[in-house]
Amino acid sequence: MLDQLVESKSHAAEDTKRTGFLLTTFIVVVTILMSAWLYSLFAKDYGMGGDELSLDTLVAPPVIEDAPEPEPEKQPEKQKDPNVDVRKEIIAAMNETPPKVPDTISNEKSKIPPRDPNKYTVKGDINFDAANAPPPDYKGSVNTGGTGSDSGATGGGGDAETGGGAPPPPPPVKKVPKQISGGVLNGKATSLPKPPYPPAARAVRASGAVTVQVLIDESGSVVSATAVSGHPLLRAAAVQAARGARFSPTQLSGQPVKVSGVITYNFVP
Repeated sequence: MLDQLVESKSHAAEDTKRTGFLLTTFIVVVTILMSAWLYSLFAKDYGMGGDELSLDTLVAPPVIEDAPEPEPEKQPEKQKDPNVDVRKEIIAAMNETPPKVPDTISNEKSKIPPRDPNKYTVKGDINFDAANAPPPDYKGSVNTGGTGSDSGATGGGGDAETGGGAPPPPPPVKKVPKQISGGVLNGKATSLPKPPYPPAARAVRASGAVTVQVLIDESGSVVSATAVSGHPLLRAAAVQAARGARFSPTQLSGQPVKVSGVITYNFVP
């Protein structure tokens, strides 16, 4: 048994040496690998000294310019209308003395409108009435061209061939209120019945003024009546009398309107 113990002890020593050798070898290998890795990171000529990599002159890419926008087409200038009245043949108005006796007499209606004696008229290729034609003594420049659809310098805006300037816009219609206030209406009534004195009010000697708010329609009749002040026993009689009142129709700007106001009744016992 002693021999076995000695033999076991000898194997243990060998295992210890073997383990230490392997551990030392592992540490050395790891140290070599780490040194190589660190050297590759911090080497001055790392990846920059080879023949495969060269630094050439950097050239910016060419700038592509936008194509210029096409110029808009020039619209032909529109010919302005005549600034004076134009007639293919100048014919005097009915209230004018003809400058000469006509060569031929006909009962057919002329297609050429007579000239306006209050406007400057010239002879041309169309019949045209300028909306703002100058007076007969006009001495300025004259434009007899155009198509009758534009306006000239001084006149313009009329119609070609048919004559007659464009009608002016209608004046704005003034809105008339549908109802106005008339204040106290006692003196404006054409018929103002007196209210009866209620027996109950007479029994308690109720008296005083009663004010009735009324609305009068366009024909002058009372369409609504409401007592707004006065003794309670006198109000019903005042309202009944107010409904029978009549007034003259009220007009504003030529149009009939409704009128609101008050009628006052004074009750004396």
